[in-house]
Amino acid sequence: MTNNTAPHPMQASLTARPAWKALDAHSQAMRQVHLRQLFAEDPRRGERLAVEAAGFYLDYSKNRITDETIRLLLQLAQECGLRERIDAMFSGQKINVTEQRAVLHTALRAAKDERVMVDGVDVVPEVHAVLDRMAAFCRQVRSGHWTGHTGKRIRHVVNIGIGGSDLGPAMACQALRHYSQRNLDFRFVSNVDGTDFAEAVHDLAPEETLFIICSKTFTTLETLTNARTARAWCLAKLGDEKAVRRHFVAVSTNAAEVSKFGIDTANMFGFWDWVGGRYSMESAIGLSTMLAIGPEQFREMLSGFHAMDRHFRSTPFERNLPVLMGLLTVWYTNFFDANTVAVLPYEQYLARFPAYLQQLAMESNGKHVTLDGAPVDYQTSPIYWGEPGTNGQHSFYQLIHQGTRLVPCDFIGFVQPLNPLEHHHDQLIANLLAQTEALAFGKTEQEVRADGTPDRLAPHRVFEGNRPTNTLLGERLTPQSLGSLVALYEHSVFTQGVIWNIDSFDQWGVELGKALAQRTIPELESAQEPQLAHDSSTNTLIRRYRLLRRRD
Repeated sequence: MTNNTAPHPMQASLTARPAWKALDAHSQAMRQVHLRQLFAEDPRRGERLAVEAAGFYLDYSKNRITDETIRLLLQLAQECGLRERIDAMFSGQKINVTEQRAVLHTALRAAKDERVMVDGVDVVPEVHAVLDRMAAFCRQVRSGHWTGHTGKRIRHVVNIGIGGSDLGPAMACQALRHYSQRNLDFRFVSNVDGTDFAEAVHDLAPEETLFIICSKTFTTLETLTNARTARAWCLAKLGDEKAVRRHFVAVSTNAAEVSKFGIDTANMFGFWDWVGGRYSMESAIGLSTMLAIGPEQFREMLSGFHAMDRHFRSTPFERNLPVLMGLLTVWYTNFFDANTVAVLPYEQYLARFPAYLQQLAMESNGKHVTLDGAPVDYQTSPIYWGEPGTNGQHSFYQLIHQGTRLVPCDFIGFVQPLNPLEHHHDQLIANLLAQTEALAFGKTEQEVRADGTPDRLAPHRVFEGNRPTNTLLGERLTPQSLGSLVALYEHSVFTQGVIWNIDSFDQWGVELGKALAQRTIPELESAQEPQLAHDSSTNTLIRRYRLLRRRD
């Protein structure tokens, strides 16, 4: 099979498509329709507008949509070539057009007997070879056979990375803490702010600590700064340079730099250019996750990813969870001027999941030009944010319920608790269900007055309702269900990017600030007064910083 660059739809503008124009007209009518009316007219709506796959049940009935809305959204997906783009991604075509790369995070969870070709090479054997090497290493550490330089077993694992090399494994380790080996402690350092490292190692013993340095090129500024600090911290206690080989491993492809750092390249775990950082948590970047939960449960997580991959690739769009969720995001972003999506997991272990989704969604789809480089004339990625329930109910839910902004919400819950303390879980899920009901139907002024509310307070206690929500319900949070959940959002984000005709797999927007920082660092550190050529604001801030630093 030849893996040339994938064709992409050529268009003057998305807004010129027939389905887009029809949706625009349809949305004007839908602004006047309330969910109370939609449910009253269709007693079976809550049963009809629901789909199930890969361990998750999606109720999307509490959205401001009709069957006509879905029909038009599916027509838009067809006009935008979503089916062809899905096939192009899974077949290894170079759909990351600005970097001329395939996009094959799905190959990271492919079964051993599958074939995934990139430039004429089946990459599945390579993927499983790395997984096997990771598994062998993790079994050594988890069993205590891998010891530190002084012979003590490893009790603390510190992952040093940034972006996808941090957010994915940090989220997964917290999400799956219930399944982790509890005599191992996991910490994550990403920020170049020295406080992040200092607090992470404050109570650790170097002789019992293993560092995982995650950097594909082994040149990332923040990661290498923290890695060098970790090396110095370790050697300050252990003294011997040979100790680095027992206390540091690398996730990288740059063997020369890894070896120069002092890490044995036998303990270097690689990945590939066709794996984007924010899509890499199931690659070697997930080494800390595998150390936490073990190789067997890590493979269960991969099977969850794979189950959602199969569903996304083969299921008709009208019953396809990622497609429906992606199209609904387009509906609210482009036709209701919704600027954000709130992700609200009613599961404490998923506390970091919204932060993980921020990178996945906004780094992928925060783009201002199409695949052809033309400026877009429509909104692209919304802002993703959220906190676990029920905490958010006592924080920002006020705005979601009664504020002037429309905030579509994804509620995520599980039927079976991992920590079944009396009454807790039923109360938790009762709150989830109550919030989606309250957001959908609200409370009218007539109902408020019927409760005996005084006239002067009645307007304050009215809930407009008609606030859209999705509800995702799984049986239990497991490694497998976490994999399915992450893949669901990956493919939802991809669906959105296809509709917007943008490259969801590059991230040029992170480059300019990094380049300017490299220029500014020596200007801050120089012993001599530097010649500054920035704008007047930046020049003044640099001078002020240097002046105040000299007073230390």
